[in-house]
Formats: sequence, structure tokens, C-alpha cells
Amino acid sequence: MTTVAEPRSFTFLGPEGTFTEAALLRVPEAAAGIRVPSSNAASALAKVRAGDAYAAMLPIENSVEGGVSATLDAIATGPELRILNEVVVPVSFVLVAPDGVALQDIRRVGTHPHAWAQTRNWFQAFLPAAVHVPTTSTAAAAYELRGSSPAFHAAVCAPSVAEQTGLRVLAAGIEDNVGAVTRFILVGRPGELPAPTGADKTTVAIPLPEDRPGALMAILEQFASRGVNLSRIESRPTGQFLGHYFFSVDADGHIADARVADALRGLHRVSPGLRFLGSYPRADRQPPAVAAHNSDGAFREAGDWVTALLEGRA
Repeated sequence: MTTVAEPRSFTFLGPEGTFTEAALLRVPEAAAGIRVPSSNAASALAKVRAGDAYAAMLPIENSVEGGVSATLDAIATGPELRILNEVVVPVSFVLVAPDGVALQDIRRVGTHPHAWAQTRNWFQAFLPAAVHVPTTSTAAAAYELRGSSPAFHAAVCAPSVAEQTGLRVLAAGIEDNVGAVTRFILVGRPGELPAPTGADKTTVAIPLPEDRPGALMAILEQFASRGVNLSRIESRPTGQFLGHYFFSVDADGHIADARVADALRGLHRVSPGLRFLGSYPRADRQPPAVAAHNSDGAFREAGDWVTALLEGRA
């Protein structure tokens, strides 16, 4: 008798129709699984930590606005989690409103802060007096407009949400940067790591051990001396006291790569509070350029040479 596995539960930054759900639907297992919206990054990761969801899809970086602080902070604190995958989604926005609301009637606009930042030039040109009302997501703003007493006159959301809600599109393609994308990460509990593909990324959170001249350089040297390229580095406050930070870093490569593993060993000596957040396939599938002296083979040969010296064979 064949046993059919129960579909896994995945959570995402909701409600339905967000760019985050669009990213989740690009993961085949999630598209066939149970999808549960969460109101924010902290609640999504709480579901994962409690075992109520297998994994959570969250935005981590935007090509216009940079890192998403809520996600960066949520995965760097609390019980450890692992990034399993990443997805990059093109971002385009429309301005929607209920029937009867014209462009000249709009004074307050609801949307996520990142969406507002990516459309500010359009609003400066066409609705300079409009005030932004922050919402938890672009889709949440659109759904609120369908309520009896919304806090704003119009919303900025994805074209798909406009179709789902039946709201009237007053303007389309209002993003300031055509071709902008948002990077999302699928986060689960610690376990077996995704196998190296040759085109991978490793994410770590590195506390600054002490505030002194050269402290950041000591961290960066661990990567530079092994030929590990950094595709993203951001400082985030720990919240403990003023001037206390950790660095959120994306490095090219997998922990199974000798150069990356050696860099992490060095980092752990410099900053013992280092948090490994995962090694996973890059969304663009582009392998990094690795110099011959930083290849796995070069690390093996160097290790064999030292072993031979210790054993008196060289």
C-alpha cells in the first residue's frame, strides 16, 4: 500500500495576492502545499519555530530600497533558523481606488513603506499633496479599501491584487524604477542543508565583538583572504544599546566549499557569536569566479602539505 505524504504548510507575508505569495508560488512544493498568510515577519517565523509551518517566505532585499530590516532582524535573533532557498520577483505597481474616487480626490494613500519609496517620484509628479499611510503589505492596503471605513482613499498594490479585489485602476506602471526586483527567502528550521550546486549563497549574521578601530576590517579580511566575494553587507542595531551592531552578510558560495568553510572558521575566532543562517542555491544560478589558489583542490593540497610536514613525510 502506497502512503501519500501530507502536504506541507507554508506561511508568507499576507494577505493573499502579495508579492511574497507570488514568490512562494514559485517553489513547487509550496505551490502544491497549504499556504497560510501571516501579518508580519515575526509572526511568520514564530509559526516556523513552533512547527505550525514548514517554512516561511519573506522579503529580504529590494533592488531600490536595499535590505528589509524587519526580516533581517527577525532571522538574526531568537531560536536559530535556516534559509532554504531564494526567489527574485519583478515588482510593478498600480494605484487603485473604489468606484467613484477620482485621481483629484486622493489625499491619503495606503501601501507598504517599500512600495511607497519605489513610487515617490510618480506621486511627486501627479499627486504631490498625497500623504502615505503605512500598511503591513501592498495587498493589505487594497483589501482595506474594500472595507466600510478605510483610513485612506487609494492604495498602491500589485496588478494581480487589483484584479482579485475588483478595485478600479487609476494608474498603472507607477514604479519609479522599471525592472526593479525584490529578493525573497524561504526560511525553515535547522536540519540538512541544501546540497551545493556550484552557484550558491551563504548568509550569516556577525555581531561586532567590540567597537574599536579595525574591528570591521578584521571581519572582512576573513572573506577577502579566502577569495570569497560578498554580494550584500548591512549593519543592523542589536537593540541592546547605542552603537551596538551586527552585520548581515551574503557571501558567494556554499559552506561545503573549502574557501567558505575556512572563512567561517576564521570569523568564528574573531566573532564567536557568529550566526550561520544557511547555504542555498542562488536565484540567478550564476556561479562565482574563483581563483585557482582559492579552489577546493588548492585547499586540499595545502592541507595535505601541512599534514605531511607534521607527520615527518615532507
